[in-house]
Amino acid sequence: MNKRRVVITGLGVVAPNAMNCSDFKSALTAGHSGIRKIPELEQLNFSCQVAGKPEYNKDHLNNYFTLLEQRGMRASGLEYGVIAALDAWQDAGFSKELRTTPLWDTGVIFGTGVSGIDKFREAVYKVDEGKVRRLGSGVVIQTMASGISAYLGGKLGCGNIVTTNSSACSTGTEAILMAYQHIMQHQAECIIAGSTSDSGPYIWGGFDAMRILPHKYNNNPSEASRPMSASASGFVPGSGAGALIIESLEHAKARGATIYAEVLGGARNSGGHCNGGSMTAPNSEAVQRCIQTALANANVTSAAVDVINGHLTATSKDVLELQNWSTALGRTAKDFPYINSIKSMIGHCLAASGSIESVATILQLHHGVVFGNQNCEDLHPDIPAIIAPERIPVQTIDYPHEVSVKASFGFGDVNACVVFKKYS
Repeated sequence: MNKRRVVITGLGVVAPNAMNCSDFKSALTAGHSGIRKIPELEQLNFSCQVAGKPEYNKDHLNNYFTLLEQRGMRASGLEYGVIAALDAWQDAGFSKELRTTPLWDTGVIFGTGVSGIDKFREAVYKVDEGKVRRLGSGVVIQTMASGISAYLGGKLGCGNIVTTNSSACSTGTEAILMAYQHIMQHQAECIIAGSTSDSGPYIWGGFDAMRILPHKYNNNPSEASRPMSASASGFVPGSGAGALIIESLEHAKARGATIYAEVLGGARNSGGHCNGGSMTAPNSEAVQRCIQTALANANVTSAAVDVINGHLTATSKDVLELQNWSTALGRTAKDFPYINSIKSMIGHCLAASGSIESVATILQLHHGVVFGNQNCEDLHPDIPAIIAPERIPVQTIDYPHEVSVKASFGFGDVNACVVFKKYS
């Protein structure tokens, strides 16, 4: 069976600094941060009181949910995912319509970490109070992990695979690869792929307890997320969703779709908590193998990689990640590709990070730019020995390029890497 070409025809995003792709590109180009102080975190005595949280008027939901669907809605991740996915669907040129027959060749692979934790908390209290009959009919769909993919599958009448994946910070990147593989193997023509993550103290509290979030920037939120910086002191939690419409090239061309980029391939693996790998630390050998396997799967040489969108969370592991990239690619100093981390503007959006950052990566590729890294003017002193500082732009630069790599390295020592190419 021939390996089919797979392309991206639609993009949608709900991010801390933008609610659509046009505004997202503008915000990233300008270096606009969506990280802000969250009063609720201050009231709850969090050490880190800043986060990247999407902001929108609740009336905005009327464009995506009926009033009945909104009744009792307490699952922010479900909201974010549906908004991003339906925007991507429309961006790809598809219409929302009631169907009597499913779209047999169209599916959904949409990941999450946890779902509807605020709704789950509300449900726990009602059950404990003996008020189970007052839970409401929306509690199941809002709290089951696959609620997001089931919701989207029903909204759009998808008749192919409809599923939810979950692999910590690599969830979104993994969803894109799963969609790519499904289409490439002739099992579908179109997949809505992406991931989402809830907002709030019940999501972020565990990380605050681990003391891996910054606490020195509560009064300077936009400076808190500092990937690759000497003054980095932990990742800023974030939330949101990213969505991509992924199609076979034949299907996209037949309907005259706009094509943003091509998916060439990728890889996933795990470090098995060996050789330095753990629940919170990466096995460097596994990271390097994931990158190299992704390039081999995509039939791309390391010399052909123009831009990297790294995981780069603003922790002590940033230097190690850069060293792993250098070793995997066999490239150092001025020969190193341009690299950036948009976490400097949106924080670490956890399960949604891979999909949101993939949207940014594709926007860079499509428009021929590299978004600037914020808050890293004081590069970690160990970095210049690995990468020439000019390969880490602090302002957005014009840079038409052909091949871009996005990788995510998640809690649990899991890795995912995808290779995108400018479509021609």
